[in-house]
Amino acid sequence: MLRLVHQYGTVTAAAEAMHLTPSAVSHHLRELARELGVVLLEPQGRRVRLTPAAHLLIGHADALHARWEEALSDLESHRAGAAGPLRMCGFTTAVSGLIAPAAGRLTAADPDLAIEIRECDTDVAMGLLAAGETDLAVIEPTPEAPPPGDPRFDREPLLEEALDLIVPVGHPLARRGTAVLEDAASEAWISVEPDGCAHHQQVMTYCAAAGFTPRIAHNATTWSVIWALVANGLGVSLVPRLADGQSGQTVVRVPLTGDSVPKRRVLTCVRRGSRTHPLIARGLAALHEAVPAQCDLLPAATRAVPVAS
Repeated sequence: MLRLVHQYGTVTAAAEAMHLTPSAVSHHLRELARELGVVLLEPQGRRVRLTPAAHLLIGHADALHARWEEALSDLESHRAGAAGPLRMCGFTTAVSGLIAPAAGRLTAADPDLAIEIRECDTDVAMGLLAAGETDLAVIEPTPEAPPPGDPRFDREPLLEEALDLIVPVGHPLARRGTAVLEDAASEAWISVEPDGCAHHQQVMTYCAAAGFTPRIAHNATTWSVIWALVANGLGVSLVPRLADGQSGQTVVRVPLTGDSVPKRRVLTCVRRGSRTHPLIARGLAALHEAVPAQCDLLPAATRAVPVAS
């Protein structure tokens, strides 16, 4: 509870994450402070902040939590016929392009294995991991996510995928085979809503590095809508290679070249100490196996592609 109060900044938000009442959380934290004989929380406006003693306690709690995950992993190794569930989550294209194929492989090899999949943004996924409500997350680095050094989590690279420029069929750039990002400086751009995911920040960052500020003409909340807007000649966009659009909407992917090709890093993340858990290890292995299979489907050159939802 103390760790979640530290993460969310208020007792109310921490209680909501744990599906408890704020009064219950406050009661347990008061009892913890009484048992330890230290002050753990102090008011800071409408929020609370942890005292130095509380930060010291959390450091030990993180170490204990990691050892507990290791203990669970070791115990699971001695169990025969573990059936799950293996709980996995990730952002939209991670679920469709990586988690779903990985889960399909696992259930094909072991039909009795139970798998639960949840689609969510990276910040939500990290909260689910911290609360013990998921076992394995596929994430991308975002400003909202906890920093890489957070002792609660264990992250490893899964893949680094290029971002392609997508343009309507018949667009001048569609006939060139490749392009540099600067070629699209005068175009109308389509982006995901700024608060929707990391896509908007990626578009702004890479265009700035290419020397221009994109003119965002339209905003969307899903890849399928971006695809539809591009397909109907309303602008261009950057999309990761795992992203697809709506069936029947055709666009042209234009691979980008130059000094700085836009790329997106995708990571796996688990609770520290749990990576060797047999079920989690199987899930991680299946995700790595899904990467080359998905990459084989990517266009090697510019072409119009019908996309599937």
